Amino acid sequence: MLRFHNFDVVFAEIPGETTLAINLTGCPNRCPGCHSPHLQGSGGEVLDDDALRVLLGRYGRSVTCVCFMGGDGEPAEVARLAGVVRRTMPQLRVGWYSGRSEFPAGVAAQAFDYVKLGPWVEALGPLSSPSTNQRFYRVGSDGTMEDRTETFRRRP
Repeated sequence: MLRFHNFDVVFAEIPGETTLAINLTGCPNRCPGCHSPHLQGSGGEVLDDDALRVLLGRYGRSVTCVCFMGGDGEPAEVARLAGVVRRTMPQLRVGWYSGRSEFPAGVAAQAFDYVKLGPWVEALGPLSSPSTNQRFYRVGSDGTMEDRTETFRRRP
């Protein structure tokens, strides 16, 4: 069962989108130097279909995207909730920020429009760093993943 700590409307997580970012708890990755260690615990409110629909009802007309931040312990459930977003508000795009190095087997990439993969490695920096190990992808309707990490780098 997925749980969330909090949520916010953000502008930097998915380039070009106004995003409802939902911070999921229960992160199993334990990345050294984690910037959100409070998400490693199992607390928070249950994120089920009803709770997600409440959030969509409250914020869905103010955003263009919903992004699940975490959920690596239950990737199939994150994908299932992405389907709830698509059925409830089909005009919204859906993203997933995962600390996994690879997309999980058995989960359809096309459940999402955007996916960030890669654990936090402090020495390599965030998505905006040229040395980052993390990758940001735009997912095609056929499940192909186009690397769009460069969209996080500022242009002179």
